[in-house]
Amino acid sequence: MKLLKVHGSGNDFFLLDQMESGSRLNEVNLIKLAKTICDRHSGLHGGADGLLVVLPAEHQAALAKMRVINADGSEASMCGNGLRTVARYVAGKAQISDDQRFQIQTMYADLQVKAASELAQSVPAYEVEISPVSFSATDIGMHVGQQSLFNELIPALSETIKFSAVAVPNPHLVAFVDDKILAGDKLVEIATYLNGHNSFFPDGVNVSFINVKSARQIFVRTFERGVGLTSACGTAMSASSLIFVLQQLKEKGFEKMLEVYNPGGMVKTIVHQRQDGTYWISLIGNATVTANVVLDEKAALTGNFSEVVWQETGEEKEYQRFITSLKK
Repeated sequence: MKLLKVHGSGNDFFLLDQMESGSRLNEVNLIKLAKTICDRHSGLHGGADGLLVVLPAEHQAALAKMRVINADGSEASMCGNGLRTVARYVAGKAQISDDQRFQIQTMYADLQVKAASELAQSVPAYEVEISPVSFSATDIGMHVGQQSLFNELIPALSETIKFSAVAVPNPHLVAFVDDKILAGDKLVEIATYLNGHNSFFPDGVNVSFINVKSARQIFVRTFERGVGLTSACGTAMSASSLIFVLQQLKEKGFEKMLEVYNPGGMVKTIVHQRQDGTYWISLIGNATVTANVVLDEKAALTGNFSEVVWQETGEEKEYQRFITSLKK
């Protein structure tokens, strides 16, 4: 079995190519593999946030299909950081030129992707479409007594923090906070509750705190459903960018490049509005391959990694150099 270890903004994954029908894992083993290799304590080389599975597309317009299996075995409807790495992998396999757009099938939509300019020397980047967007409580899986939530209090969660909810299509609950709250334990406290037994979001929700740095810069810290605190979440940064534009920048924010910082690095986003009034977001960031991995399938399913061949690519050193430059 061959895997790639990849990441977008530190949001790390193992990537598994299941394009060939004869070598595909069944659903039970696919989930078992994700839980085994991604475990942060006993997994492969420190584990990962999830497993990205590349499959043949079911729609003629798309080149491939992406599934996202979280570290706990649950499935995410989308992953923006993961999509960038899958886009890079599929482009290389299909020999797509850097200036050519193509589509990757995800759970709810076929999304446009393309190569982007490097974030820094030897830091490959991809631009991916984040959509569909919905503010409907039904699409978000939200039960707060109203059909949408935009900059409002949920007193049971906080008497001072105002929340907005959006599906992109993963469900997200976001709030603007100051430096003190951002650095504290409130995010983990709220998100842990909302991803356990609760009446507001019975199926869980991604929770992000946004700290505004300037008119074009925000910092986003995310507790990801099925993962926990993560270095970055692509759909969370996209959802946060959308709410930032709608709530604070308004009309001046559309079609403008934003910089979104996170514990794992930085991405760029652009919020778009279609003629029918709907929104979508361009997410632009690194698509880093840190290692090529070869391991025995049966051994991997049982958590035996003693014979793993792990070959570093050298790309992580360049990415870390980029991260260091952001802090100067």
